[in-house]
Parts: sequence; C-alpha cells; structure tokens
Amino acid sequence: MRAHTCAPSEGLDVDPELTELVREQPVPLVRLPYGGTGEAWLAARHADVKTVLGDPRFSRAAASDEDVPRAIAFPLATTTMLSMDPPQHSRLRRPAAKAFNTRRIQELSPRAQEIVDGLLDAVFEAGPPVDLTRALTWQLPITMMSELLGVPVADRDEFTEWVNSLLILTDPEQAMRARASLDGYLAGLIAQRRAAPVDDLISELVALSDSENDLDDKELVSVADSLLSAGYEATASQLGNFVYVLLTHPDHWRELVANPGLIPDAVEELSRFVPSSTSAAGFTRVALEDVELTGRTVHAGQAVAIDYTMANRDPDVFDHPDRLDFHRPSNPHLTFGYGAHFCIGAQLARMVQHTMLEALVNRLPGLRLAVPADQVPWRPDRLIRGVESLPVTW
Repeated sequence: MRAHTCAPSEGLDVDPELTELVREQPVPLVRLPYGGTGEAWLAARHADVKTVLGDPRFSRAAASDEDVPRAIAFPLATTTMLSMDPPQHSRLRRPAAKAFNTRRIQELSPRAQEIVDGLLDAVFEAGPPVDLTRALTWQLPITMMSELLGVPVADRDEFTEWVNSLLILTDPEQAMRARASLDGYLAGLIAQRRAAPVDDLISELVALSDSENDLDDKELVSVADSLLSAGYEATASQLGNFVYVLLTHPDHWRELVANPGLIPDAVEELSRFVPSSTSAAGFTRVALEDVELTGRTVHAGQAVAIDYTMANRDPDVFDHPDRLDFHRPSNPHLTFGYGAHFCIGAQLARMVQHTMLEALVNRLPGLRLAVPADQVPWRPDRLIRGVESLPVTW
C-alpha cells in the first residue's frame, strides 16, 4: 500500500488529495517526515480520532521513542505531560487542573479585558495600517501567561523568545536550546516561589504539590511547561487566524458587529473551522494491542497519527462541514482534544478569544485587511498553523 506523504499546509488549505483518500480509506497509511520509516495510520474521522485520543490502548508514552513516526524533528521529552500516560500523566495533571480551575479563569477575565483595552489603545494611537499579530494577537496571551506564572517584566522578551522557538519544525537544535533555557528559568522561578510564595500560578502549584502530590521540581517544571504551551502558542496562533478568517468572510464579521451575542458560538465555530496544525498529523500514539478503527485493524506497536482538521469537518458529524456557520445546533469539535490529554488551557483560550473578539467588534467595527488576503504571510516553520503578520486598517 502506498503511503500518502503529509506535507505542511499554509493558510486555510486542507490537503485535497488526502481528503479524497480518507473518503476512500477511512484510516489511510501516511508518511510523516521524521521517525523510523515515517509510516503511520491516520485517524481522520471524528469517531476514530475520539477513539485514539480516549482509548488507553493507544499510548503517548510509547510514541516518545526516536523511531516512532512523527511530524516534528525530535520526539518530545519523556518528562513532559504530553508524553505521559495515566497514571503518571494524571498525577502531574491533577495540580495543574486545580490551579487552572474555573474560578481562576473567571478572576482573570477582568485582567484580560484590561490588557486588550490597553493594546487596542496603542493600536489607535499608532493609527492604520497596523500589524495585528504584533500589536494584539501575540501580545495578549504572552502577557496573560507571563503574569500568571509571575515572570518579571524585565525577563519577558527573553522568555517570549524561548517560548516562540519551542515548536519550530525546521531547526531542532534551536528548539532544544530554547527548551533547556526555558526549563532552567522555570526551575529558578519554582525555587524562588518555594522559598518566598507570592500570588501567582507557580506559587499555587508549589503549594498544591507540597500538600497533595509531592511532585519534585523537575515534575513541577513539566507542569508549568504544559500550562504555558496550553495557554500561549496555540492561543496566540488561533487569535490571529480567527481575525483573518473573519476579515476574509466579511458577512460573518458584519454579523458579529451587529450581534455580539453570537461571539460564544463564533468562538466554537472558528475553533472547528480553522485548521490548527500545519501538518495533517498531530502528536502520534502507539497501539499497545490490536485495536479496530473504521475499516482497519491497527496492530500492536503500530503508530497512529491524528488529523484534527478532517475530524472537525467530518460530514457524518457536521452538516456542510466546509461552511463557516455561527448557528450550528451542536458543535462537538475536537480542537482542544479529548480524553486524558484534553487541553488544560481550553477555558483560558475560550475566555481570551471571546474577550478579544468582543473588543474588536465594539471598538473596530470597520476593521478590514490592509492587503489582499493572498498576500498575508503564514509561518511555514511551526507545528501550529498561524499568520506571520496581519496588516489591518479601519
């Protein structure tokens, strides 16, 4: 059987050849750029993706081996939460979930509004045209996460540079250097907060660990890494992508301007509609025993990649899946994952997305692209799909 090569995509493109292949073979064989032969089965239908994400017979820990096919240049470290299975994963996730709870997100909402308002004040002062990625969509989540973790203002430029380098696809050495620098910095913060707690997320994680979970400092670094990943890069990319989609679908933008009450539904629909990864393959899993997916037996030891974009456009689940529709009666998208690894930052992401969109439709109702849509550049070297810059005017 010939394997389909998964190549990076730009913009809102969905691989048409792969789309057709999935119609013919629900679980096709694909070739990923790294790891052993690169060959893996691809779960692309909604039900199959849920199975791979939620069934303990599929392992993330087993996928950390160097020879397991993957979309990124190096396997994730076995110490990261993304590379763990329960019960190890559950032990680290528990304090993170308690610290990142609904109450904390609600308390953060006014601060998110203050940050957005301040950034938009600067946008108005600068005047059009403005690159909205640098002025707003990247600044908002990194400011939120820096404040949450207690990163001093003087350290934030360097901190941001490390975080931005973590998911580079084309330079694994740079990504590994950034990982080492970031982990060393977080370890220092943890030591400081253990000695002198303050009102930030790191202090709360240390307190929870000391009282309940007995995590060592390396494990706390892993938890902080996971929270940072959940709350920053994916959120920042999707904020810019959301604005791009709305400005290239002007009827939908005008609909939100006229009826901001639709914004919660718009956030869910944009999350479904916008491809989140440059590659069809998300983080792979390895079958621990033979498992049946749609029309395919995945044998023990075989790798399975995940295509969230296709799962979110499965016609068996979503009517007119390629249509942007803020009025869907239900929207069970899988953008934030499913099962044990469901994104721990989902509540924060939704709150930040809602806050930004509400501010934009209220303060910049005439917002539009300052260049033709096909001239908006996209970042080709990242796992998370996102615009490189977003020139806008009003």
